[in-house]
Amino acid sequence: MTMMTQRGATVEEAIEAALQTLNVSREKVTIEVLDQGRKGFFGIGSKEAEVKITVIEKVIPIRTNDEEEPEAINIANEESIDLIEDVAKKVRTLSDEVESDEDSIKETERYLTSVAKEMKIDDLDISYSIDGKYVYFQLESKKAALLIGKRGQTLNALQQLGQLVANKNSSQFKVVRIDVGDYRERREQSLEQLAERMADRAIRTGRKVQLEPMPAYERKVIHHSLSSRLDIETYSEGSDPYRYLVIEPIR
Repeated sequence: MTMMTQRGATVEEAIEAALQTLNVSREKVTIEVLDQGRKGFFGIGSKEAEVKITVIEKVIPIRTNDEEEPEAINIANEESIDLIEDVAKKVRTLSDEVESDEDSIKETERYLTSVAKEMKIDDLDISYSIDGKYVYFQLESKKAALLIGKRGQTLNALQQLGQLVANKNSSQFKVVRIDVGDYRERREQSLEQLAERMADRAIRTGRKVQLEPMPAYERKVIHHSLSSRLDIETYSEGSDPYRYLVIEPIR
C-alpha cells in the first residue's frame, strides 16, 4: 500500500500536493491530518500543516501486453486527449525490468516521442533535467499548439501518462513535469491574474466564486497566489476530473 506524508501552507494545500505527487484522486486515498499548522503573525511563528495520505485503490490507466481494458484516466475528453488515451492502450511502454532510474527516464522520453508521432508530430525535440525526485521534460516542436491543447489539457494528459511510465519500474518515486516552450510559466501568470480578479469579484459581490474545473497543479497555483490575502479563503470541491476551486469572502 502506497503512502506518504506531505507538508503545505494549509491542510488543503498539503492534500492537493500529495494527490498531485501520487497522481490519484481524493476518492482513492485516506487522509490523516498530522498537524493543522498555523499562520502565525505576519509570518512569524507560522508552521506548515502536515497530512498523511494512503492510497487505498490502485488505478492502472495504461494497458500493456494482454491486460484487460482499464478504466478511463481522469483527463478531459478532448479529441487530442482521446488520441493519447488510445495510444496509451496500444504502445508497450516498458520492459518488465528497468536497470536504473536513468533507464526509466529514457523510456519515458521514448514514450512521449511515440505519442507525438501518433499525433502526426515528427519534429519533436525532448530535453530533460533532474532535480531530486523531480524530472523536468522540455518539449519543442513547430506544432506546439497540438501538444498543449485547449488550456493545457493535452499537455496535462501527457504529464499524467509520463509520470505513470516513469514510475512503472523505477526504484525511486519520481514527479514528472512536462512543459512546451514557456507555456507553464505563461499559464501560471494567467492563473495568478485570474485569481486576483476572481478574489476581487468575491469581495465586491460578497458571494463566493466558483472557478472552472482544473487539475490539482493549477488549483495549487491559485491557492498559493491568494494565500496571503486575509479577506478571502480558497478551497476545492467536486471530484476529479471535474474538481474545481472556490474563492469565498470572509465576513
